[in-house]
Amino acid sequence: MVTQAGPARAKPLWVLSALGVLAACMVAGLLDGAADISPWQVVLQVVDWLPFTDVDAGLAPVEEGLLFELRLPRVLVAAVVGGLLAVAGAAYQGVFRNPLADPYLLGAAAGAGLATTAAIVLLPAVEGSIPIAAFIGAVGGVFLAYTLGNTAGRAGGTATLVLAGVAVTSFLTAIQTFIQQFKVEELQRIYAWILGDVGGGWDQLWLVLPYAAVSAVLLLLHGRMLDVLSVGDEEAMSLGVRAARVRFTVLLAASLATAAAVAVSGLIGFVGIVIPHVVRRLAGGSYRIVLPLSLIGGAAFLVLADLVARTVIAPAELPIGVVTMFVGAPFFVGVLRMTRRAVT
Repeated sequence: MVTQAGPARAKPLWVLSALGVLAACMVAGLLDGAADISPWQVVLQVVDWLPFTDVDAGLAPVEEGLLFELRLPRVLVAAVVGGLLAVAGAAYQGVFRNPLADPYLLGAAAGAGLATTAAIVLLPAVEGSIPIAAFIGAVGGVFLAYTLGNTAGRAGGTATLVLAGVAVTSFLTAIQTFIQQFKVEELQRIYAWILGDVGGGWDQLWLVLPYAAVSAVLLLLHGRMLDVLSVGDEEAMSLGVRAARVRFTVLLAASLATAAAVAVSGLIGFVGIVIPHVVRRLAGGSYRIVLPLSLIGGAAFLVLADLVARTVIAPAELPIGVVTMFVGAPFFVGVLRMTRRAVT
């Protein structure tokens, strides 16, 4: 049963609070780095970047370049990727009516992993091949799972689609493992990508933004439809909602968001499970609230996770995927236990 959201007037307060948390996390991400820059100077420089402001932060050209070329794009990429994974996770959970659904459910991760491995092994000299390969692989994995799931017809429903995703994931992972054996020396590079990285710079940000904008807008526009689907397909059809069409559109948009995120960051797990559940606990279960707050909350969470990855063993750096696993794995177990109690 879906928990109803609070009164409509509470929405702006939740959104403003979430945006405040995101802004604080982004400023914290800018403050930290290998170079010793005064926090006050960083804050002044951020103010100077705002429209219609002109503030002298007193930074040397090298420091300003480091802040603008390294830290700022890293924070922005983390925010975009985290937001996409979280809103896609919320959408998948709404479509499948399953709190354990996540953005990698339909073979996106396996497809991206296979395509990236193939690009590293077969096209090592082609610059920029990894993001493109990851995007194509993620979309291809979802397409295979969706096509396989549809062979069962309507009788299978979402359960058949999930099983198709499991089958496609296993098959593509097996192919990836086989390809890895041809270049064992590239295993470190492959696993570094699998564990996630948001330090790709401005090029990665510009690459992901168009897909992020399209997929996020589509998902946010379907919040009310997901609320209707949560009561069942027959009830939705009685209200004039075409359940199959809504489900296909939401799956397409969520898969596009996942593919775009994977293309620039690698495989970063658990964001799509952790954030939507936290949002539901705090703000209610209506997808008109869950989707936008997951988008903002996921952005804040991954920026914070990246900050932890950069500082916990400084001057060395943890892969960001390791940080999200440390948080997400215990959380997943907790969600699993709560779901089991709810069923029994």
